[in-house]
Amino acid sequence: MQITLKLYAFLTDYLPVDARRSNALVLEVGDGSTVASLIADRALPPRLVHLVLLNGEFVPPQQRDTQRLDPGDVLAIWPPIAGG
Repeated sequence: MQITLKLYAFLTDYLPVDARRSNALVLEVGDGSTVASLIADRALPPRLVHLVLLNGEFVPPQQRDTQRLDPGDVLAIWPPIAGG
């Protein structure tokens, strides 16, 4: 199934070069994939995964292992960012 992964701020470094301009990448993931499994598969360091939104809804850290992805989902991830 296809989902869209969006990475923000310096996490865009974890995207292929051609996807960095739009900060988005359409991915093919297996049925039953979870937010946590996608984060692990993309080798995103857990300490850099701060704010996670699935289709605009916050996914708390304790739900990322069980929150399944569905076709067409948009997963957006921000690192911790200081300042305001």
